[in-house]
Amino acid sequence: MSTSGESAADTGSPQLLGHPTGLFNLFFAEMWERFSYYGMRALLVFYMIKGFLGFGDGQAYTVYGAYTALVYMTPFFGGLLADRVLGQRLAVVIGGILMAAGHLIMGVENELAFYVALSLLIVGNGFFKPNISTIVGSLYPPGSPRRDGGFTIFYMGVNLGAAMSPLLCGYIGESYGWHYGFGLATIGMMIGLAVFVMPNTVTQGLIGAGALGAVYALLVYRSDNSVAIAMNCFVAICLATAGVISIMALARGGLPESAGKFRGGTVNPSHLANVLVGTAIAIPLLTLFVSGFSVVNDGEPVKLLSEGTVANVSKAAGPLQGIAEIFLAEIAKPAGLLLTVTGLLAFGYLIWKALALDLVARHRMFVVLILTFFSMLFWAFFEQAGTSLNNFADRNVDRVGEERVVTAEEVGQTISLQPTQEQLGYSNGETMFTMDQLNELRKAAGAEDPNFEIEWTVAEDNVGMGIASRETELAASTFQAINAICILIFGLVFTALWSWLGARGLDPSPAIKFSLGLAQLGLGFAAFWYGATLHDERGMVSVSWLVLGYVLHTTGELCLSPVGLSMIARLAPKVLVSTVMGAWFLATAFSQYLAAIISQFTGAEHGGGEETGIPIPIESVETFGGVFGQIAVAALLSAGVCLALSPILGKWTHPEAPEDTSDAVS
Repeated sequence: MSTSGESAADTGSPQLLGHPTGLFNLFFAEMWERFSYYGMRALLVFYMIKGFLGFGDGQAYTVYGAYTALVYMTPFFGGLLADRVLGQRLAVVIGGILMAAGHLIMGVENELAFYVALSLLIVGNGFFKPNISTIVGSLYPPGSPRRDGGFTIFYMGVNLGAAMSPLLCGYIGESYGWHYGFGLATIGMMIGLAVFVMPNTVTQGLIGAGALGAVYALLVYRSDNSVAIAMNCFVAICLATAGVISIMALARGGLPESAGKFRGGTVNPSHLANVLVGTAIAIPLLTLFVSGFSVVNDGEPVKLLSEGTVANVSKAAGPLQGIAEIFLAEIAKPAGLLLTVTGLLAFGYLIWKALALDLVARHRMFVVLILTFFSMLFWAFFEQAGTSLNNFADRNVDRVGEERVVTAEEVGQTISLQPTQEQLGYSNGETMFTMDQLNELRKAAGAEDPNFEIEWTVAEDNVGMGIASRETELAASTFQAINAICILIFGLVFTALWSWLGARGLDPSPAIKFSLGLAQLGLGFAAFWYGATLHDERGMVSVSWLVLGYVLHTTGELCLSPVGLSMIARLAPKVLVSTVMGAWFLATAFSQYLAAIISQFTGAEHGGGEETGIPIPIESVETFGGVFGQIAVAALLSAGVCLALSPILGKWTHPEAPEDTSDAVS
């Protein structure tokens, strides 16, 4: 069955650089949506731990995992509703409105409002994410050789938004107040929605105004740090360039009215009403799931397994007791249980269908399912970025450009200083200065006095302590922009590399690319581990190790992520391709939940602190380093297994046999 957009593709539509001008409209709509999503993501764990909720690491990681997992599960249903009831265009509008409402409510300091906001974002993403991508494809006629290039341009928009958001939402949220960061995310989502629905002339103005405003903010609202200056300037240049090109493109014409319209013509009002009612029902249900039913259980999450059951199974696991306890406890929570049951049913169904196929189709399905498993492992490790790696950057990575150090002559004196990360682990009089104290001081000062000072009594153990202004301290969330920036830099390089190898008959098989991706991911975590072993006497790690690890993660992602979707389109039987694609995203959803479970082992309670207390750097650095080292080993072993299976998987793709060209049914 063809998508609604393909039948409406207009080969005579206005173009720029060989692509339909409507692509540049969608570029900015998606860029601002991703800005809002990743901006909230950059702040979410910090907000739960440092904000009014006051969660411990474990509880924050659990909520984060449930949220990100459900975010990846709902697009399956959003795509289904768009195909059969709404059309992609209306689905995107509904999704954008829900997500804007979610970002807006996020700034309300109420626990129920917080969970409702997450639910709105989950449902809104389900409507928005799959359908705007479908509209991109609908701009090209069937079989167009330029479609892959169009998706590459669109993918750059995704990563431009993902690069901007930690630099703006993250920095402003951490420096001036959480509600300011979430407010920026709300504005970004509203601009993205307006770019999608407004007339072409208005859209050009919105793109120009939004780009100018963001460029100004990137250049003005940043740390006075060489790393921050370089990152912000690079993203600002990319954004300004994209804005100019998009305005030039839209001057020739905007998004065609037919793009993304419901294939049946007019949406049935009763069907639309049913969708809206179903959405209204889904939001409170998802609120319960993402909160672990804590909103109706006096703040305590539901425990579906008894402590005795967990303990008995853990005891049987021997040395893996801690892993078994956390895994079973988390997977038995409402969101984990929902994902597990859904996953077992989906993949059980696919295996059953695969066994009924002919030999070639069956082998190809097995390749898809096996590599989907390795993809799930990859993302379970990779997605530490929003949880454990975020806290590692906050607590143990040296993010401050110190201006001077305390000298021996100052011992016994009382000096005034701006408290920064440099004071962590040092004593002020009889009190050890901790991240909790720093957070409370900054919370009390608020946006009105971000550069406040405190009195510090210099003791002998303070000699050598760095003194710096807050402007030289990089916000921890800033580092989440590294991945997206590296994709902007290396994305086209990898695309050209695969094309160059393919022209010479040397293009690696999907299994080899997956193993390369896992290996680079493992090396990235090895960099985190090795950097942690080189910590200074205070427990702080050089920022270069964090940057190196993120770069390796990105090159690994570029070996695996684009290959996966292409593999499904090429190898899955056409009668199952939509279901297999849904299963791919479902596996990604489960990997998000696994990532949160893995991050539990880096929690404060595992590193010398209480559940609600953050240990000083020297007490947490080995905890982070130990977990990252174990992830490195697991990723490298997974890469080895995948590489060992690659000859068999290569044969099972049956490259000599023609692709399945039968019509897909959905």
